[in-house]
Amino acid sequence: MSSNCRHNGCGCGSANIPPPPRPEPDTVSYAGNGVTTRYRIVDMDCPTEEGMIRSALKNRKEVLGLEFNLLERMLTVHHLPDTEAVIVSLLQGIGFEPRPLQEEASGLSGMDEGKERIVPLRLVAGGLAAIGAEALEWFAPGMHLVVPILALVTVCTAGLETYRKGWLALVHRQLNMNVLMAVAVTGAALIGQWPEAAMVSFLFAVANVIEQHSLDRARRAIQGLMQLAPVEADVKSVAGEWHKRGVGEVFVGETIRVKPGERVPLDGEVVAGSGTINQAPITGESVPVEKAPGDRVFAGSINQNGVFEFRVTAAAGDTTLAHIIKMVEAAQADRAPAQRFVDRFAAVYTPLVFVAALVVMAAAPFLLGWSWYDSVYRALVLLVIACPCALVISTPVTIVSGLAAATRKGILVKGGSYLENAGQIKAMAFDKTGTITVGSPIMTDVVVLRGEEQRVLEYALALASGSDHPVSRAIAQGCRQRLNTMVTLPVERLTAIPGLGMAGAIAGVDFVLANHRLIEDRNQCSESLEERLEGLERLGKTAVILADDKGPLALFAVADVIKKQSAAALTALSGLGIHLVMLTGDNVHTAQAVAGEVGIRDVRANLLPEEKLRVIEELREKYGVVAMVGDGINDAPALARADIGIAMGSAGSDTAIETADIALMDDNPLRLFTLVTLSRRTMSILRQNIFLALAIKAVFLSLALTGNATLWMAVFADMGASLIVVANGLRMLRTNGLETTK
Repeated sequence: MSSNCRHNGCGCGSANIPPPPRPEPDTVSYAGNGVTTRYRIVDMDCPTEEGMIRSALKNRKEVLGLEFNLLERMLTVHHLPDTEAVIVSLLQGIGFEPRPLQEEASGLSGMDEGKERIVPLRLVAGGLAAIGAEALEWFAPGMHLVVPILALVTVCTAGLETYRKGWLALVHRQLNMNVLMAVAVTGAALIGQWPEAAMVSFLFAVANVIEQHSLDRARRAIQGLMQLAPVEADVKSVAGEWHKRGVGEVFVGETIRVKPGERVPLDGEVVAGSGTINQAPITGESVPVEKAPGDRVFAGSINQNGVFEFRVTAAAGDTTLAHIIKMVEAAQADRAPAQRFVDRFAAVYTPLVFVAALVVMAAAPFLLGWSWYDSVYRALVLLVIACPCALVISTPVTIVSGLAAATRKGILVKGGSYLENAGQIKAMAFDKTGTITVGSPIMTDVVVLRGEEQRVLEYALALASGSDHPVSRAIAQGCRQRLNTMVTLPVERLTAIPGLGMAGAIAGVDFVLANHRLIEDRNQCSESLEERLEGLERLGKTAVILADDKGPLALFAVADVIKKQSAAALTALSGLGIHLVMLTGDNVHTAQAVAGEVGIRDVRANLLPEEKLRVIEELREKYGVVAMVGDGINDAPALARADIGIAMGSAGSDTAIETADIALMDDNPLRLFTLVTLSRRTMSILRQNIFLALAIKAVFLSLALTGNATLWMAVFADMGASLIVVANGLRMLRTNGLETTK
């Protein structure tokens, strides 16, 4: 994070540190001499397949690291250069067909479309054969040869893929649901239960198809966020003519025209015309925003009326929308603590149940007096019930749905762990300027203590122009307006004093433009000055003093405006049981005046950056999970030290999006309430899913051991559990009820 402080002096020397160069999306530098390649693997959508790939690749010398995105079926491999062929060969060796992303076209390839047509035909054939076998067993029990033949037809059509994947898993010492199902089908056939073997094969294949369609809904929800910008732009040529061109071929500095109803193709700055823009896809703002020359526009936003032209400020791969897409993709790969727990649990649970089934099969005839047939049959039912798919799939579907819902609201969450922790926030610390207040203060008062007003204003303008701190900008703008000039005096040795102000020499005389604290350190305070300062500060104004070596020359008062949503947002957060704290470098009187208007009782003022760190540590020890809310650029140390760093108003700010754990894309503090509420709802649904998956398993395990469950019932239970948790997780995509007062 860039380390720029935010204090009430006339500027702390904040400087926008540019973000590091962005990598290309498919191959980037990694680990010094490594590269990164991303693959789409159509058959990878379950943690069991992830386990197979991880087992095959993780110990290879060519592989430096692996990242998985199951919902997007994406594998990211960090590897040594020129080893792509080896990686593809390893993946093909375990039954997967990797496809580099740069080779993908939009939509399904012809191969995938063919698979989509063939799979239902196989299911239909397998289903008819399974139903036929079951019917003959019931109504024509003497046809012993036909029933096994029909069952084998089902296995060879609907169940062959299960056997293939199960065999590959066994070869690589993985125990997954395909192994369990293959063993169950084989065991049923060996004990003469051909109709059940057929029905298990068919129902398991149907369950996989239904589950894939459910998961595809979650995938489409994410992909819908990433298909906002148009592929073409109306670009102005050198001759002044307009031509359609692909957005990837448009360069920074070129001019684009946007008509009513069209989406903005790239980020830029309006240079002509005006329009009403719906920025909801980027910032989550519910109200359209008027745009005029000089205003920024973002790729993916919608022009509702008017025609305007804008100058491109970011290439296609570097727009705010592109940054959001990359962050959403990275967020899906980040596992929440709950998801990591479930994965660890499933890794132990499946082998244990497999062993339990073997024990039931081998020991029950001796210990419980069951027949060998009953023991084997109940053990097979136990194997089918043991499939942990519903339990394992419940977490990523819920978390990713929550991430998608947050992004729709203009809240960019960097990963599942931050989404989970946001609901556990016990204390939230706020920077004042730009977070609770608008962050664009204006100069309200000038009190000349010594010398001529014009010269005093010229000195203040020269020093304030050297900083981009909001207070400095306000003083510089106010002085320019009073002097009616843009010219500034030359300053030598201009220096920012972090948290205190600016210093420099003008015409050989040393000056400081500083806050109260620095003037005290210089022993230049007097009783009359203290009274004046206190009077301004009690009005909620920030006082800045211009002084030379002889003492103060003038007082400048700057006031900021509180955001209209701040009071409602902080009241709502307090209602959630969160302790609110204001951390500011501003004086006590100004801080308390602002805090009083928005309902914050715990105010820490006159803080230097390192003092804010100590407060964050104190809050963590006292309350637990602590969030720090700032602008993503300033207050970087405090944002980093907090459990969750939240950047406010990040649209268009590369640094803010990249540095914070969570970025609010507009300046609306009410998004904080939405964030916490959404996190708590996500975790509530996640706990429901885990409970449902385990409860269904427990019930049918009991039924299996008591002999009251059949194999096909077990498959129905496993399929039903998976569908229930997926459907429940997808409820997060409905974001109604997450907002407080607008």
